[in-house]
Amino acid sequence: MEAQGKQLPNILWVTCEDMSPNLGCYGDRYAKSPAIDRLAERSLRYRHCWSNAPVCAPARTTIISGMYPPSTGAEHMRSMTKLGPGQKMFPQLLREAGYYTTNNNKEDYNLAHTGKVWDESSTKAHWRGRGEKQPFFSVFNFVITHESQIRKTPHQLRHDPRELRVPAYHPDSPEVRHDWAQYYDNIETMDGMVNRTLKELEADGLNDSTIVFFYSDHGAGMPRSKRWPYNSGLQVPLMVHIPEQFRHLAPKDYGAGKWTERLISFVDLAPTVLSLAGMKKAEYHQGQAFLGEHIGAERDYVFGFRGRMDERIDMVRSVRNQRYVYIRNYMPHRIYGQHVNYMFEMPTTRKWKEVYDSGKANEAQSQFWRTKPAEEFYDLQTDPDEVKNLALRPTAEQRSEMNRMRAEQTSLAVRIRDVGFLPEHEIHARAGADAPVTMAADAGRYAVNRVINTAELATGLTLTQPEIFRTYLSDGDAAVRYWCAVGVLRGGASAVEVCGEALRGRLAGDESANVRILAAEALARYGTAEDLKPAVEELLKLSDAAVNGNYLAIAALNSLTEIGGEKLKPWRARIAALPKEDPKASERMRSYVPRLVEYLVALSG
Repeated sequence: MEAQGKQLPNILWVTCEDMSPNLGCYGDRYAKSPAIDRLAERSLRYRHCWSNAPVCAPARTTIISGMYPPSTGAEHMRSMTKLGPGQKMFPQLLREAGYYTTNNNKEDYNLAHTGKVWDESSTKAHWRGRGEKQPFFSVFNFVITHESQIRKTPHQLRHDPRELRVPAYHPDSPEVRHDWAQYYDNIETMDGMVNRTLKELEADGLNDSTIVFFYSDHGAGMPRSKRWPYNSGLQVPLMVHIPEQFRHLAPKDYGAGKWTERLISFVDLAPTVLSLAGMKKAEYHQGQAFLGEHIGAERDYVFGFRGRMDERIDMVRSVRNQRYVYIRNYMPHRIYGQHVNYMFEMPTTRKWKEVYDSGKANEAQSQFWRTKPAEEFYDLQTDPDEVKNLALRPTAEQRSEMNRMRAEQTSLAVRIRDVGFLPEHEIHARAGADAPVTMAADAGRYAVNRVINTAELATGLTLTQPEIFRTYLSDGDAAVRYWCAVGVLRGGASAVEVCGEALRGRLAGDESANVRILAAEALARYGTAEDLKPAVEELLKLSDAAVNGNYLAIAALNSLTEIGGEKLKPWRARIAALPKEDPKASERMRSYVPRLVEYLVALSG
């Protein structure tokens, strides 16, 4: 097909899952990846590519929409929402331009389809189904590197576990070495799958007319990489081969086997593919093209995020440049390693927790099982494992860069109207029949600056005087009250002593269930003996998924977990009998409440 006299390129994405740049062509001598290494020899390699999200569904949601999921309400794992009016998933735009689009075969989006997205999306999808002379955009995704495949047994290791380097944050044990070695075995297997796909392209005579991408959906499937917006969870390999006839679509630094230092992230992929097809990005796209006819200016920073991970609630934002990573923890009162059932199926996770509980973990290994600081700042040149937090004692140069990165994150949050500053239930309640992105654009429904300012105050580097929160716990905006409650909870017993009466008032009659949940948790953990019963009773009421829905039930059950098993023993039978099914929940979210109930029953036993 031709557009304005120009032949359009075919575009092939060869992708895998849960893999950091652990490839020979990225300097990893332990890895065995000959086919991908050969592709790299004729491609441009990106040294600094970030996934934006450190887990599959939000990462893929970023790609398919060309928007940051915190702007669309889709940042939370296995959530389901929708784009705004006129906003489409990018393959639909390619189809409208005449491309044949195929996906073989993972979708896994947190967004509802916007009409017919793919010509075919299945295990049989292939460019070979296109019309004569029709250009194609095809995705082949390989799941063998996924987290679940690392723990698959039985498995006879091909990589010698004695020869690998264990990251500083993991304990050096046989279980950990086995999991890492199996991860590398799976990369080797995946490399063979990539080779077969590229051979098919060659056999069909398409090498000279097809632009080929290879990348992974986020960092390694091992704990503290996957699910965490550090560089270890977000950095992925990306290489792009552009055949000679389409070199005019390449950036200036393109060259076979060359590296580029350009900072890019997944929000840029949709604009880039459209640019390769001669199309400008849509107005709602939040990234920019790094290839094609409409290449954008290079940026100084890329951004990451973490929302709810399966059944556990959290909120983290991150920023990186070519050297540093800045992390902003908006729930510093929660530990890093909250009990996510799926993560604890990994032998490494269980062994790591066992080593910590036994008192045998060193400082770097212990951090994951403690509450978080408000801010983290890492120098990737001297600390690639990101275990030496410079935020509290930075040099003058580091302090200056950290200040810039903090400001960049806040600026992005305001610019995209980050709805992650609202509790998940509140996002959908405020949106009503509208898409969250539509609701967020309405200042009457979302006072983004005021909410973010309150969140910053509640969770900043230093503790805020609780008297301020006592005053604003009666604010007219439920999101402001919510972050005030977070601030009191973070302040612990002394803050609850100052704000006790205000919290009791919120527990008794706040119109926002999310505010009542945090007030209950704060009073149950740090209040008087008389506060425990009404607090737990309110949380049990809100934990009924059949009545209140999954979002509120998950939040209430998370707070019950933080109260602890000893205090909950009198309610153990009530917890076990909780209705666990939200009839309106998407199928992908239905396991979360049962998992939390099961965990609480064991905790209070």
